This record gives sequence, structure tokens and C-alpha cells, in this order.
Amino acid sequence: MFTDVLIIGSGVAGLSYAIELAERLPAISLYVLSKREVFETNTRYAQGGIAVVQDFRLDSFDKHIEDTLRAGDYRNNEVTVRKVVKEGPDRLQALIDWGAQFDKSDESDLVLNLGKEGGHEASRIVHHKDTSGYEIQRALTTRLSKYPNVTLLEHHMLVDLITDHHHTLKPRSSCYGAYILCLKSLAIKKINARITVLSTGGAGQVYEYTTNPESATGDGIAAAYRAKINISDLHFVQFHPTALAIKEGNSNFLISEAVRGFGAYLLNQSGERFLFDYDSRGELASRDIVSRAIEQEIKKQTDPYVYLSLSHLDSKSVVAAFPAITKKISAFGFRLEKDKIPVRPAAHYFCGGIQVDLKANTSLHGLLAIGECSCTGLHGANRLASNSLLEALVYAHSAVENTVYLLNTIKEDQSFYHAIPKWTPPHGMTHEVDSHTDVLKRKIQQLMSSHAGVFKTSNMLSIAEKELDYLYKEIKHLYDNQLITPSLLELRNMVNISYLLIKQSQNETENKGVFYNQDYA
Repeated sequence: MFTDVLIIGSGVAGLSYAIELAERLPAISLYVLSKREVFETNTRYAQGGIAVVQDFRLDSFDKHIEDTLRAGDYRNNEVTVRKVVKEGPDRLQALIDWGAQFDKSDESDLVLNLGKEGGHEASRIVHHKDTSGYEIQRALTTRLSKYPNVTLLEHHMLVDLITDHHHTLKPRSSCYGAYILCLKSLAIKKINARITVLSTGGAGQVYEYTTNPESATGDGIAAAYRAKINISDLHFVQFHPTALAIKEGNSNFLISEAVRGFGAYLLNQSGERFLFDYDSRGELASRDIVSRAIEQEIKKQTDPYVYLSLSHLDSKSVVAAFPAITKKISAFGFRLEKDKIPVRPAAHYFCGGIQVDLKANTSLHGLLAIGECSCTGLHGANRLASNSLLEALVYAHSAVENTVYLLNTIKEDQSFYHAIPKWTPPHGMTHEVDSHTDVLKRKIQQLMSSHAGVFKTSNMLSIAEKELDYLYKEIKHLYDNQLITPSLLELRNMVNISYLLIKQSQNETENKGVFYNQDYA
């Protein structure tokens, strides 16, 4: 299989990139790979919206830039921050032009309704009720189907990138596509491409409690690491402070930042608002501060969670503002507008990932990375709420501009790529499937949550590194000897991500943003 451009991942970054490139270059071929159904991405579950400056009477680019830098504890790349913030309005308009619909102001049907979230000094969150991600995913998926030069492959998973290690005809530190697993047939295919784009999302599933879907196992980041590509800031993992404390499958339902922006209180077991003891902004402090405060309150009480309360607000307004959250919460037996909802921090977003430049280039020629799997420098040590969808849109556009240039510089014909061998199974592989993968997955999640979560110590990280080494050897033995399955590939990726996270945590010398080593306190 050969294509001009291979896009691995179907969230907002991958789809917006594919749509714009398909429009710009209708003569080229594009493959878009989705690990599950095209709708099953992190984007779909985003509730809050997109942070974009709109009302220049009360807001400005400089204010958004400063909020982003402050949230990131000034570990951000300021050039990236300015680029993303200033290009935001144009990218939002493109999204609207592609069919995405956002809530309008009561004043005018031409003015967007702007929400406010933690860490933002102004109202600038463009949203679609409390299902913004779903609406964006819907619009992009619908739009994608209009382009005959785009092929969508659902239920396909990245195994490994194809690099010079697989091709000796003309080595030049390049990427030539990827080996892909069909989740239905378990056949591994070779897909060659002039340009490969990773938009595979994050890796929240390495933790026991996460808002990420089951598919978020760090596949792109882990494959890039195995291809010796630079990975940065992986230890800056943002924990969302208000995930429902009751697990649903392998995930925890996220209760949006916008709920606290709307006026919700956080209460401890005694029914007291406690956030002002930690930060003058109270419930509207940035996520790292709120998450640590909740964890500290939990240690003082018997309940393993705190409570989110909106009972002091107008019930009708609450239900009108958050219809999807209200419906979801009711399925667990709670009334959002009346009851105290048990919440706790859960792994939500990786601020680091595959290191890229301003054009989305990785350190490997012909390989780009966009979205949560990348590290642009925008977020620094902590992501400002609703900046992730903004970053994905802006960098997808930059990647398109870059791809147009790169395709003119890569002149090899298809015979060059056909010379790359098909995937060779590991020596000794059988056709048996080992169900032990579920047990090993839980061990990784429990180890990472207890030793590399919101709070860490140097000793905890050292213990985690040693325990993870045992797990790595066991997983490698399975990979080398068992039939390659999706769960085995995910396990392999999760252990890679966990190792990188622990090692980069050990190399961090100060507490910044979401990273907190109690030895440095």
C-alpha cells in the first residue's frame, strides 16, 4: 500500500490537517488511520471548548498569552505561545467554515457566547453547550467524507514507524510510512508514504484513574521513541481535578472545567470550601493547584474523594448550560443541580510528547507530529484549560503548509518504497493469545498512580523504575513469542511511555506546573 500522506490518528489535529491538505492538493492521495471508529478519540470527549480571543473590548492576545505562560509556570516556549494565540481566530473561522457550530450570544446571532475556565482572566472559551468536542468531531468527520482523495481506515493501529532501520537503499534519517495492524483480521500491513503524520493523542491509560478513552495508550509517542525520535517534557502530566470518582469501564467521566467557571464549589468531607486555603482564586485556580489541593484534602479525611456542588445556583440555568453532563451524571444516580457529586483528580492530558518545531517537524525527515502526542512548547509545565484544541488546529495548519513544501522535495517513485520489506514477525512467535495482558496493564496503571501520580518522591520514582523493569521484560517476552494483538501492542506502548515518564521525572530538578516532587517542597 502506498500513499502520498499517511495520517495516523483521527482527532481534531489529524482530521483538520487532512481536510485542509485535501483541499489544497486534490491530486495527492491521503490515508487517515483511526484506531477505533473515527469518532472514538480524545477530541470527542472534550467538553469545555476552544480558547480563542474574540471580544477585544474585554480581552486581548497579550492577556491570553500571559494566562498561558502563567499556567505553564513560564516553562513555555514564548514564540510558540504567541504563534498559537494570534493564529487562533483564523483557525476557529476555518473550523466554522467546515461546519462546526458553536453557541451564540443572547445579544446577537453573529456573536459567539464565551465561557470562562480556570486560569483564564477573561471569558474566551468558544463552546457548543458542554459537548464541544463531539460537535467538532462531528463536523470534521462529515467534512472529510467530501474528499475523494482521502481514504479512511478505521480499526487500524500503529505497530512501528518505517525508518532507515528497515530500508538500506538510501538511508537519510527518514520516515517511509508505518507498519499497521488491522484490528479485525490481526494482519500487519506495510503502508508506505512520502509524508507520515502522527496525531495519535495522549497516554492517560497508563494511570489507574483517567478521563481518556481506552484507546489512549501513547501509541504514537512510544513508536517515535522506538524510532529514536526526541521526546520532551513527558513528566508534565496534567490531572483533571474534577473527574467523577466512580469508574466507568477503564475511564472516569470528566466534569468540565466550565462547571467551576459557571460557579460550582468544591467541598471537603465536612462540607467546607477548601480551595481558598491553597490559592486566592479558589475553584478557578489552575488545574495543577486544584488537583494537588484535592489530593491533600483526601489525605485528611476518610472519603477518597471531595465533592462538587452547584446546589447554590439556579437549577434551570445549570441544566440548560450542561445538558450532557446532567444526563450523564443522572445515569450514576446523581442530580448535577442538586447533589454533591464525588470527584477526584484523574490523568487527563500530556503536556509533553514528540518534540516538534514551529512547522510540526520531528527530528526524523518526513515525519510530522501534531496534537497531544506532540510537544510544541505551548503548554510548558501545565496546560491552560481549552488550549489543547486551539493548539491542534494551529499546528495542523502549519503542518499543511510544511507538507506542501516537503512533497516538492521528496522525489522518489513508488519503486523506492516497494523495496522496503514487509513486516517480519518476531522470532519464535506463535499463534497463541495470552490473556495475561490485562493483568500486566493493571500492574502498570497501579504502579504509575501510586508512584508517579500527582505527588512523587525520588524514592517512589526509583522503586517504580525497578518494578517497571520487571514488567518490561515480561512484556517483551510476550511480544517476542505470542501473536501480535491490539492489547499486546498497547501494553508494549504503555511500558515505553511509563519508562520515559519516570526517567524524565527523575531528571527534573524543581517543582514546576503539574510536576511535584515532595522532596523539593
